[in-house]
Amino acid sequence: MKPRVREDLLAAGLAVFDRDGFDGATVAAIRARARASNGSFFHFFASKKELGGALLLKVLQHYHTEVLAALDPASGAREGIDRLIRAHLDFVVSNRREARYLFEISRSEWGEVVRDAQRAQNARLLDGIERWRAPLVRRGELLPLPSVMFVSQLIGPAQIFCRAFLSGRDRADPRSQAETLVACAIRALAPPQPKEMTGAAS
Repeated sequence: MKPRVREDLLAAGLAVFDRDGFDGATVAAIRARARASNGSFFHFFASKKELGGALLLKVLQHYHTEVLAALDPASGAREGIDRLIRAHLDFVVSNRREARYLFEISRSEWGEVVRDAQRAQNARLLDGIERWRAPLVRRGELLPLPSVMFVSQLIGPAQIFCRAFLSGRDRADPRSQAETLVACAIRALAPPQPKEMTGAAS
């Protein structure tokens, strides 16, 4: 069985899930889009749910790769926050179907079939961010938050903001609000600079 058939099925699954939702999608529709036989589908995946889990891992890997590629380990606190948030927004806009699947359609139970690999991917992202973050925390440029809390404060607001775009409720490019999202993240994650403290007191 050609490995390309598996990739075709994953691509077809992404398209069908995006169009019909998970509950509305059928193995027959996925097979038809991939031009794959019933035997081909079940050679690679035991069920629609198993395909959903494999697709979740594939999209997650792509997302993490894009985010980490944008982060320069030599970046200061504010530049790094800016880079990470803009990388998230760029991924959402440039890979809207994948982003919608990852943040809107996928379900935690799909991860059962790829749980160990998903944990490894999440650990890779956290490790990459931590290599940049740890020296900045030691120098007092970032607040000493637990790494999971740091990432949730960093990406969480941007992720929530992008939901209207991903659902189609708002056609505006979410990157237009990048500066505001970055400014909010800096306030949450970095101690105020001396001039900011002076301004607040005066």
